Parts: sequence; C-alpha cells; structure tokens
Amino acid sequence: MQVLTAAVLLYAAVGGAYASSHREAPLITTMPKVDGTDFYMFNSYEPNRRGYVTLIANYSPLEDAYGGPNYFALDPDALYEIHIDNVGDARAHLTFQFRFKNTVGNIALNVGGKQVPIPLVQAGPVSAGDSSKLNVNETYTLNVLRGTGHDHSGEAVTGPGGITTFTKPTDFIGTKTFGSASDYARYARQYIYTINIPGCGSPGRVFVGQRKESFAVALGKTFDLLNLNPLGPRNGNSNDLADKNITSIALEVPTACLMGGSGSPVIGGWTTSSVRQEKLLALNPGSANSTPEKSEGGWIQVSRLGMPLVNELVIGLKDKDKFNNSTPANDAQFAEYVTNPTLPALIESLFPAAKAPTNFPRVDLVFTFLTGFQGLNQLSTVTASEMLRLNTSIPPTPKGSQRNLGVLVGDNAGFPNGRRPGDDVVTASLRVVIGVLCTFNNPKIFGCSPADAPAGAAPLTDGAAIDDSVFDNSFPYLTTPIPGATN
Repeated sequence: MQVLTAAVLLYAAVGGAYASSHREAPLITTMPKVDGTDFYMFNSYEPNRRGYVTLIANYSPLEDAYGGPNYFALDPDALYEIHIDNVGDARAHLTFQFRFKNTVGNIALNVGGKQVPIPLVQAGPVSAGDSSKLNVNETYTLNVLRGTGHDHSGEAVTGPGGITTFTKPTDFIGTKTFGSASDYARYARQYIYTINIPGCGSPGRVFVGQRKESFAVALGKTFDLLNLNPLGPRNGNSNDLADKNITSIALEVPTACLMGGSGSPVIGGWTTSSVRQEKLLALNPGSANSTPEKSEGGWIQVSRLGMPLVNELVIGLKDKDKFNNSTPANDAQFAEYVTNPTLPALIESLFPAAKAPTNFPRVDLVFTFLTGFQGLNQLSTVTASEMLRLNTSIPPTPKGSQRNLGVLVGDNAGFPNGRRPGDDVVTASLRVVIGVLCTFNNPKIFGCSPADAPAGAAPLTDGAAIDDSVFDNSFPYLTTPIPGATN
C-alpha cells in the first residue's frame, strides 16, 4: 500500500517540474511577497567548501528590475522557513526561520525652509560601505528550531560580534544609484554573513537579497497547450524569465549540522511561508515606521515548495490552496490527482507520437521524486512524500563539469539527488514523465519495462536549456540582479 501511495503521489512532483513555481494557486497570486518559486539543495561546490550544504529558497516571482519606487521587500508580517527531514518520516526535524523588518529612515530635504520627507527609497548614490543615502533599511533575524511540533520559536543564529539582526541589501535600483553591476556586487557581498548556528560545531553563511531569476523555461509556450516542439533542440526557445529578478534566502550549513540520528547521509528539504490568520487595515495609517496593517492570530502556511512546481500543473484547482497549506507527512490526501497522471496523457493528445506510459501505478516515478533511489538518495526509513532529497556523502561536481541532466546522465551530484541552480529540471522531468526509466529494463527496481513506455527514449525538452555556466562559483551562487535602469 505504501508503494501505491508513493506512486500516485509522485506525479505531483514530476508534472510540476515543467516550470518554475510562479503564481501557482489562487490565494498566493494575491500575496507575491510570500510566493515561493524555487528551492535548491546541494552539496556546496565552491572550492574549499566541502562538508557544507547550500539551501536556497526563492520568493517574490516575476520581479521587473524597474519595479520602483518601492521595489521588492519581503513581508515583515510573514514567516519564511526552510525545513529539513533527517529521519525519513516526512516531518521537519530542523527548521531555519526568517523574520523581516523594514525601517523607514525618513530622509527629508530642506524645501523653502521646511524639512520635507522624500518620496523615494534612496536620496542619492549608494555603495559598499556607504548606505547613508538609503531611506529604507531592510533587516532580518534567523532562528533555528530542532524537533517536530515546534511553536515557531527557537534559538537565535548570530553573526560577527554576536549580532542577531542581519541586513538585506536594497534591490538593484539602477547604475546611477549603485554604479555598475560589479559595484552592486561589491555592495551586496558585504551582506554575506558568517554565522554561528546553535548546535553546530562549525560556522555557516547566510545571504538574503535580490538575485537574477535562476529558473529557465519557455513559460508562455508551455501554458499555451505546449505550443512548442518537444523534440526540438534543447536551446530552441527563449527563456521567458531571462529579464526577471527574484529574492533569494540562501544558507550554507555544515553538513554535520543537518544530520539526524538515523545514520543515513540523506536529508530531505522544502521551504514554506506563513502569515497570520487575521489582517486588519488601519483607518488612519500612521507615518514613518508605523504600519497600515495589523496582523494577529495563529500562523497559516500559504506557500510550500520542495520539488519544482508540484502545485501548478497537477493539483486540481479547488485544492491548490490546500496543497500550499499542507505538509509532506499529509501528502496522501492528494492521491486522486495522480493515480492516473494527466500530463503524459495531455502530451500524447497534443503530440500523438509521444505515447504515454501504460504502467499504473507509475512505480518508475516513485524513486525519482517521493522516496529517492536506494543507494543514491533514499533514507533507511522511507515515507512517500514530496520534497527534495540529497545524499550529502556524494562529492559535489565542480562548476564546469556539471551535467545539467544530473543523475539521468551519470552526474549523481545533480537532480534529483538534490537540485543545483544549473540542473535542467524541466528537460529531466519531462523525460522521466514520458517513461525514460522504463527503458532501463529493470522491472524489479522501476516497476516497468520498455514495452510500458513506447516513447520512453524520446528526447523531450521545452527548448529553454540552462546549465552551470550562467551561475557563480561561490555562495550564494545565484548571480547579480538585473539593474532597474542603466546610466
């Protein structure tokens, strides 16, 4: 029964990987600041950083670089979390919790003898070491929680000199405000903090700030009934997200700190955001650092993301908000949507040569997305659930040598053994959906044979390829954002 449940749940993960998780459910479209778009988890491949795992949670989809005058601060009334299951029961046993605060500096200019507050977030040029002209200071705290059933409190993570409040760099407004892209990079790098995590013997690192959008997909064509050539070249379509930015929450944590008591080197991870149950708008909003909103009541989870885009293409419309509110331990409630997965059938209806696999339940997909592969990224205790799984004992593949189809082409340090920024999860997942694992002809492992997947060897792709060449070779790996204006 557990295998059946795993099989029917898997498609939620596979189908979702066909694009990045932007605006995937009705409720979250109204709350872009807490909309999780991508989650990465991989063994750090920056030189001399063996023994660390990098966790990156992206939020705030489709940021236009020119999105002034207020740009893209995260929500000070929300709770952003990264969860780790190091036991195998689909529950969070280690949680990193971020809370944000935005303070208005109330910079004023003398106009006709009166000090009048300016209307912008900056009053002049800003550079590394000189933020005196910034009118808004974005900060955050980071707590670590251990054990299940937490009440959203924990121990404070500290930075240099014992600080508990960290600064988020202002978005890349433009080159007149910050100078060139390299100038902005220097400005942002000063907010990469070395941190002490309670319960960890070695320090980690944290960075929160705007980055260039890290996902690539032919987004418009995908949602226009796959209005593309799925057998075309892997670089045959433009990346519709190439002109967007994103806000990243990035952590680098000592591997040993993430381990549980199971003795397994495998961990599972996902990110969530939560808001208060009630929000009231003030009739007469105050000025400066008062808020026009008052949030109260218990926390309600409104976004969840592990594997790329479970919710967007699979879960029925009426249950999309429910999925965002759920936890991996409760994923069986969505089995009805994946017992007979619709994406392979849709692909076949649009492209008759791409015959959908005929093996039900799709056991070949179980290992890829819900349980991991034995000997690769499966915990000794297996609970079928949607999350990223990473074997921390597999050495990272250096930048320049990574293969963007990951495990499918022999790079076991890549997707679905975790996920690196340069992994082409769209193409890899499309090929798994259409049955590439069945072509390996090992029914005992995958539950299917080549006859079950007539199109299993088809080189499906959305045509918007991505690889490690477009990312940095150091933490936080995602690159300098696009400036809102150039000088």
